[in-house]
Formats: sequence, structure tokens, C-alpha cells
Amino acid sequence: MDDYQRLFENNRQWVRDRLQADPDFFKRNARQQTPEFLFIGCSDSRVPANEITGTLPGEMFVHRNIANQVFPNDINVLSVLQYAVEVLDVKHVIVCGHYECGGVKAAAQKQVHYGLVDNWLSEIRTIERLHGRELEAMTDPQARINRLGELNVIHQVYNLTLTPVVRQAWERGRRPVLHGLIYSLENGLLKELVPAVDTPSAADQLLPML
Repeated sequence: MDDYQRLFENNRQWVRDRLQADPDFFKRNARQQTPEFLFIGCSDSRVPANEITGTLPGEMFVHRNIANQVFPNDINVLSVLQYAVEVLDVKHVIVCGHYECGGVKAAAQKQVHYGLVDNWLSEIRTIERLHGRELEAMTDPQARINRLGELNVIHQVYNLTLTPVVRQAWERGRRPVLHGLIYSLENGLLKELVPAVDTPSAADQLLPML
């Protein structure tokens, strides 16, 4: 069996297992989705949102891109955010990065190839410059990259606080609550970097971290 055909066998086994545990699972799931979370994560294949959080299909709305970026002019992530907040009424929006992130590593490299990925990673290079003193004081190159990954998550959470979707929701006294997490590939654990931001004043408290 080749790798592609293995996907179908895995799918059938997953269906059998799911039906055995819950015979009405697919019928119920097909009627509607009511996720409590929007997960904005990295595209890295080692960071599957549902598996690392132990959530089932229907419990988490997911958007992924290289290095979990939130750009104010990215119609993709903004559309996902608007749908999640205004239609699905999610309670929580999570930005989740991970250690050993290839995008963060690439952004920190001095060689620039001027491709699409380099353009995509430009904000991480800006973050690196903004925190140059802190990062340059770190003698361990791996620790420096990991810290840059953490700072990237914090900056992306702050970018969320500036979006009209989030600001308007807060003005109406509605959720979401914003969070920043980072995932360790080495031990599988999540670490909280930004615990809860649900008001403009709470967003302003992120400024000393930026």
C-alpha cells in the first residue's frame, strides 16, 4: 500500500473507531458546527491543532499559515477571524506558535532569497530587530530562536487586538478572549505566553512586551 492509499485506509479505520465510540457522531456533526475556539497556528505538519489540544471535529475552527502570522492586510486570516467571531461566536481566539519553527529560523537567517516566503516572514525580521538587545544577549543560538518564536506569538496576538473585527466585538461587549500559546515539539506540551486579552486596556498591557 502506497502512502496515498494509506490515507483512505486510515480514514475508514477512523470512521469505524468514531462510530464505535459514538454511533451518532457524524449525523450530529453534519447538522452544524459550534466551536468554542479559533486556532491560528503554524502550517508545520508536526503541529496538528486538534490532536495537541485533544479536541474533536466541530470543537475548534482552524486557520494555519507559515509561522502563524496575523497581518492586517491578509484577507485570508481576516475572513476566517470575522466568520469565527461574528458567525460562529467563538469564545476564544488562540495564536499558537511552536519551538523549532522553520519559518522563524528562516526569518533569522542572514541570507535572503527574495522569494514569496521571504516576503511572508518580513514581520518576524522586524520583531527580531525590535528585540535585538534581548536576543543578542542570549549566547545559545537555539534559545535565541525559541525566544524569537515566543515574541512572534505575542506580536501576533497584539495584531489581533488591532483588527476591526475584534475591536468591534469588544465594543459590543462580546467575546472573543485572545490567547497566545507555544508548543514544544520535544515534549508535546503547550506553554501559555499571553493568558487572556479581552479588552483594549488588556491589549495595551501587551505593549511593554512588544
